[in-house]
Amino acid sequence: MAYTYRQAICNEAFEGWDFAEAARCVRMAGYTGIEIAPFTLAEDPWTVSLSRRKELREIMAGEGLTFVGLHWLMVSPKGLHVTTPDDVLRAKSWLHIRNLIDLCGDLGPDGMMVFGSPLQRGTTGGSTPQAATRRFVDGVASVAKHAQDRGVTLLIEALPVEQCNVVTSLDEAAQYVDEIGSPAVQTMFDVHNAINEKEPHEVLVERHFSKIRHVHVNELDGGYCGTKDYDFKPLLATLARLNYKGWVSLESFDFKPGAETIATGSLRYLEAQINELVRNG
Repeated sequence: MAYTYRQAICNEAFEGWDFAEAARCVRMAGYTGIEIAPFTLAEDPWTVSLSRRKELREIMAGEGLTFVGLHWLMVSPKGLHVTTPDDVLRAKSWLHIRNLIDLCGDLGPDGMMVFGSPLQRGTTGGSTPQAATRRFVDGVASVAKHAQDRGVTLLIEALPVEQCNVVTSLDEAAQYVDEIGSPAVQTMFDVHNAINEKEPHEVLVERHFSKIRHVHVNELDGGYCGTKDYDFKPLLATLARLNYKGWVSLESFDFKPGAETIATGSLRYLEAQINELVRNG
């Protein structure tokens, strides 16, 4: 198998670490990309100065890491919500997304922004899921041109119904990508967040492959790869067969094992899965 997987890790497992030390650990584990949760940089990520953004770029480059993009977009500052019927708060929340597009563009070229954030996009204020979804889609459309101008791709992430009632399947996410019709708006696939999908994950990925720009790997319970029994081989084989050009990025939701264990344990497990695919032709 000549295909090479581009492997990255989300940095929130390293929250509280000096960024340079975290980057060094990520690279030593064997990853070549790093994905950043903005709240790990500052309570209000817009306050990260231009000089600090330059410093972060230099740290990543110095360790041989590629900046992949941003995720967990709305954890901070607190109180934002993009589908609220409160026009003032909603406008403030979409301004935050515009600011993050600039942060993403400043941290590196061709960055992606994974729009999950279930608590800040699900229904609130008496809205129906239909009304909230319309506000969400319209909001994404409203920032698409700015994202395209900054070389950023905004990814609509499908979320499980237990977390959110706005865009809950990959089919639905792909539908809205088509509706918006911007090259700067696409979708992605997350193993953990696909727990409610009825079809095999590799079937979904193949159907929507033209719109998938990013893949998050984890166990169905949110643990790091190899801690439970999810079979990654069908997904990995499909990505290789379709010559996927994007990142396979670890996003663990259980940080108790510690950042170094999460980083190395997951990557070694995926490497073993990949080697098994290679041996089996």
